[in-house]
Amino acid sequence: MTETLVDVPGASLCAETFGDPADPTILLIGGIGGPMDWWHEDFCQALADGGPPGSTTESQPGSTTDGPTGRYVIRYDHRDTGRSRTDPPGAPSYTGDDLALDPVRLLDALGIGRAHLAGVSMGGGIAQQTAIEHPHRVASLTLMSTSPVVRDPGGPDLPGPTPEAAAQFHSPPPDPDWSDPDDVVRSIVAAERAFAGPGYDETDTLATARSIVRRSIDPAAAANHFLVGSSPLHGTLADVSVPTLVLHGDADPLFPPEHGAALAAAIDGARLVLLPGVGHQYPPRTAWAVVVPEMLAISAPA
Repeated sequence: MTETLVDVPGASLCAETFGDPADPTILLIGGIGGPMDWWHEDFCQALADGGPPGSTTESQPGSTTDGPTGRYVIRYDHRDTGRSRTDPPGAPSYTGDDLALDPVRLLDALGIGRAHLAGVSMGGGIAQQTAIEHPHRVASLTLMSTSPVVRDPGGPDLPGPTPEAAAQFHSPPPDPDWSDPDDVVRSIVAAERAFAGPGYDETDTLATARSIVRRSIDPAAAANHFLVGSSPLHGTLADVSVPTLVLHGDADPLFPPEHGAALAAAIDGARLVLLPGVGHQYPPRTAWAVVVPEMLAISAPA
């Protein structure tokens, strides 16, 4: 693993890499307010190694025996998260367009021409936007716990969040005491619990929350993501021509599974894989046996 600060227009982004740069690149894009810690180190290493411990390349769907067995995996802190450049809470110096352009800027800075993009929630939206507006930079898409960034006016109405999930936005819990690391950890764990599926692992979440608080310049700044706006997209999902995998939890309370189905239907050739017991969350450890081989297959050399 190698962690570094990468200068992009208007910010320094903290990125960490796993594996061999000669292997195909997978760039992991987090959700709103999400630092890289949510992409579990063991998950990244499994992708870099070519599969979970004990697996073989030959057992993975779509794998090849004469090509690379692993991947060069990059995870990074969005602006205002982790060790990336942080603005005062309530005063972001960037726009949503900057968040959306940062994956391409990061690839530029690292000297990578084309990558397999994998994004969760907002990160899935950013991945879709990148494939629409910068198609030459995208080798494949893995879209997790997300929804179409461009809706078909003639398409079906998609269900909204469950009442419990909606309440997190309409009547949010009070902010933690930002001066108390333990209180911030408890707040992060509670927020994750509210959107996770029945397979929620509080022990793993607690470890991630502690890592976030330990690494972050200012955890309160992550809420700045909710304050920025973006420009309209120039294109539609019909323009996406790269191999696309849609991974969606069947217990997602924010974007019910119909969102994943609509997304897969909107992109030619996309494939939907439902994850039992998974909510609106990064791939939990219980789903890695499915998610890792699927991501290796979609990113395998042609």
